[in-house]
Amino acid sequence: MQPSVSTRAAKPLTLSEATRERNAWIETGLEAAVANLQVLRRQFGPGVEIIAVVKANAYGHGVAGIAPALQAAGADRFAVAWLEEALALRELGITRPIIVLSHTYPGDAVRAVEHDITLTVHSMELGCALSAAAAAAGKTAMVHVKVDTGLHRFGVPPEEAVALAESLRSLPGIAVEGLSTHMANADEADDEFSGIQAERFAAVAERLPWVRFRHTANSATAMRRGGLRYEGVRLGLSLHGVLPPNTPGPALTPVLSLKARLARVADVAPGEGVSYGLTWRAGRRSRVGLVPVGYADGWKRSLSNRGTVLVGGQRVPVVGRVAMDHFLADVTEVPGAAEGTEVTLIGEQGNERIAADEIAAAAETISWDVLASLGTRLPRLFHRNGIVEGIA
Repeated sequence: MQPSVSTRAAKPLTLSEATRERNAWIETGLEAAVANLQVLRRQFGPGVEIIAVVKANAYGHGVAGIAPALQAAGADRFAVAWLEEALALRELGITRPIIVLSHTYPGDAVRAVEHDITLTVHSMELGCALSAAAAAAGKTAMVHVKVDTGLHRFGVPPEEAVALAESLRSLPGIAVEGLSTHMANADEADDEFSGIQAERFAAVAERLPWVRFRHTANSATAMRRGGLRYEGVRLGLSLHGVLPPNTPGPALTPVLSLKARLARVADVAPGEGVSYGLTWRAGRRSRVGLVPVGYADGWKRSLSNRGTVLVGGQRVPVVGRVAMDHFLADVTEVPGAAEGTEVTLIGEQGNERIAADEIAAAAETISWDVLASLGTRLPRLFHRNGIVEGIA
């Protein structure tokens, strides 16, 4: 379920005012998201639509704030994984075309047509259901067909894709608007397989010249393989200010910061342990700060005794096991660290910055996982230049 639509404060609040008595929160910079959209539009030039991918609560950033800001800034289309996410976008006031990239059941055809949602159709059963719903509503249902060119995830094989598109074309109330695929190793150092997939897709597209909107490229593919931009590019991670691995690109601004306030600072004697299992023991007289964020919020348990956070403008280590709601940081070297002191888990503090890809490396995962895993218990504060516009 998506977060509710952002609520607005009675009067404008600064971030410091809005977070003074919060345990933990996410700051989502709307001006950064808009700036990234503008940078990427210049990068890809005219004639290439920007499809803003805002699935999974806008990669953890908070779709309630991100999607309206991107629409106002001129995003051409939106894309999500599930129909429920698309319907939530409509509730937020998104009027631009919305593509559902993944599986939908025929039973959801009526809702999709009612709200003008573009589905990726994988079967004639779904196509017929959409046709019937469109006829009943007096509408035309836009659909896309996804070609499985080697990822073997969602989609249909090339030969079946051609046949499916032609069959869908014959149904009343159906317009086959788009043809897509997805690359398997777009952000790998060796993305040679993308070339093979591109050839397979091009062969299908050549047999379906009447399908006018083609989209194959995520952020990495769009930047590394200009010939695969076609009529639209699906931008997720890059719109949120993070370049995929092995991907050269323009300077982007990270949109999200994850912050908290110390809930307690405790003295630990030499030899004493902390947190579950006492897996970290103090080698000296130490002070540890309790950070009220845990794996229930998406702060990976694999960060136990690994990684760093920022306190007092300094990097301090995570110590002990990460629990469901808390973890501990060694603040021995931070003068004045006390209950209420601000902690930055992702973002800037002083002259230091911790980026999502640094957290990902420490947790042995990827930036997408770090960001999209951030739970809805963490409030999202949507702001422009430090002034809060809404909270979700």
